[in-house]
Amino acid sequence: MKEKPHDLIIIGGGPAGLTSALYAGRAGLVTLILEKSTWGGKLLFTERIENYPGFFEPVFAYKLAEEMKKQAEKFGAELREEEVIEIDLKGKEKIVITHQERIYRSLAVVIATGTRHKELGVPGEMELLGKGVSYCGTCDGPLFKDKEIIVVGGGDTALEETIFLSRFAKRIILIHRRDKLRGTKLLQEKIFSLKNLEISWNSVVTEITGKERVEGVKVKNLKSEKEEFLSCAGVFIFIGVKPETGFIKERIKLDGEGFIITDDKLQTSQEGIFACGDVRRNSLKQIVNACAEGALAAKSVEKYLEEVRDG
Repeated sequence: MKEKPHDLIIIGGGPAGLTSALYAGRAGLVTLILEKSTWGGKLLFTERIENYPGFFEPVFAYKLAEEMKKQAEKFGAELREEEVIEIDLKGKEKIVITHQERIYRSLAVVIATGTRHKELGVPGEMELLGKGVSYCGTCDGPLFKDKEIIVVGGGDTALEETIFLSRFAKRIILIHRRDKLRGTKLLQEKIFSLKNLEISWNSVVTEITGKERVEGVKVKNLKSEKEEFLSCAGVFIFIGVKPETGFIKERIKLDGEGFIITDDKLQTSQEGIFACGDVRRNSLKQIVNACAEGALAAKSVEKYLEEVRDG
């Protein structure tokens, strides 16, 4: 059976995609949103959110994601759990193909697939995710007030997040696999001035341990081969992110790291395809910004569809 065309197909069910669906639905657009795994996206990588406007007390991430999903559905968006593997073009029409071999058609597409964190790939990392293992200091830092934590990384993001985390943690040990940091000079100066920070050079985390929550890490020195156990309440991992753009890289322009390039209306190099949230180049990697971009993308789609139909 041939699927009825939609006005808009949104790819990605995180805060950006769900907000875009909400605004598109309120505008009366026939909207389909496709999510390959979990509604809420990277939002669910943390337990509680303290910096989302409107909540005096921390809000549980799963609860915020569920409310966003309900809002999108309330205003008429159709939600399906399917992974998009390709977007084809037929004139103005966009042909969206999923892993389940279903084909959907629309005049506009919003890509909100976000990024995935580069993982250490060590035992305990996935098992303790959200239970002391985090990829976002801004999200989770205040939860570790007066506690000892580990930070892994040495680039700008790792240093920026470490500086933020130093406001809360009693003690931070920064684990870096090289003998010097890769971050900018200014950030390094700030790092070296922190009184509650120690740096473990030429070292890697080989395991994260704990039963219900993180209790410590095993660290190996790459020069001496010596391994030691460090007790901690949390492990923050900042070794980079990868945008989820593999399915679209042949259709639109990406930057050198694979992030989507857009104009100020969030349109990509391909007419009628828009992008918002973490998958977009230069996007601030915060929930509130993802939501704002999701709203702008929906409004840009609304205007684009008016022009297409009038033309």
